[in-house]
Amino acid sequence: MEPVIELDDLDVRLAGRPILKKLKAALTGRSIGLLGPNGAGKSTLLNTLLGFYKPFAGTARVFGRDIRSHAREVRGLIGYMPENEAFIAGMSGVRFVRLMAELAGLPREHALERAHEAFFYVGLGEVRYRALGTYSLGMKQSAKLAQAIAHGPKLLFLDEPTNGLDPPMRTRMIQLIQEIRDRGDLRLILSSHLLRDVEECCDEVLILKDGNIAAFCNLEEERRSNRRFLEIETHGERNGDFLAAMEKLGCETAPGAQGRVKLVMPDGLEVRDLYEVAAAQNVQIRRLDHKRDSLEDIFLKAMETPNGRL
Repeated sequence: MEPVIELDDLDVRLAGRPILKKLKAALTGRSIGLLGPNGAGKSTLLNTLLGFYKPFAGTARVFGRDIRSHAREVRGLIGYMPENEAFIAGMSGVRFVRLMAELAGLPREHALERAHEAFFYVGLGEVRYRALGTYSLGMKQSAKLAQAIAHGPKLLFLDEPTNGLDPPMRTRMIQLIQEIRDRGDLRLILSSHLLRDVEECCDEVLILKDGNIAAFCNLEEERRSNRRFLEIETHGERNGDFLAAMEKLGCETAPGAQGRVKLVMPDGLEVRDLYEVAAAQNVQIRRLDHKRDSLEDIFLKAMETPNGRL
């Protein structure tokens, strides 16, 4: 699969201070999570890819286009939902989004049509003629998303899209992001310090710490792996026979106290096979859990890495 973003020893310094330190990675996912604590360099990386900051050394490529030599072309491919507000408060929502679409290169009439479509898409169709200054925080976040997608980009940058949202509005924003991801007509990068947002929306994650890459992993592969790792609680006098039977089927088992068992299932073996073996051994499976919090485990391990380096 063609890389969405290639980081080639990217080094960025602001006022002489190193912010991003020789980042090297190839990001290929449909939805890429950019994760890290505040100050890790996430927004700086997005701003560098957009051409707002110049690399001190190295470079990066967006769909194969170098950000140094093709900055204007790169910006034309991207829709950007910034973390901070950047509205003209007295302007109506639809007029503002039309203006942003025009600045992105759409003809005036086409930009207006796309602005209306974008507002209805994010659920703001009924308030599109209201002044942006009267919008609630959740409405402003949705309006930022509308202006980011109105011109039909190939790549969407979402910088802290759920920041400050109450639970219902956060759920709605996550659903929109998932819908955009699943449509398949554009790729997205979601920058956040919230594990839950990245876990729910992304299939690949780049973790930054102190301007370094602390971890880079494919979440889809992690999820597939986790589906093979089970924790079960059994009851019966033949637990030993049950474990022996599971090992014969290729499972790795680790018995614990009070009938608890951890096991890793080989490919081709399904959960229903466990219940069939348990029934044959007159053993009850009282609880079964898949391993969870894989991203949290990865993140915590990355934060423990000295200097934030792999």
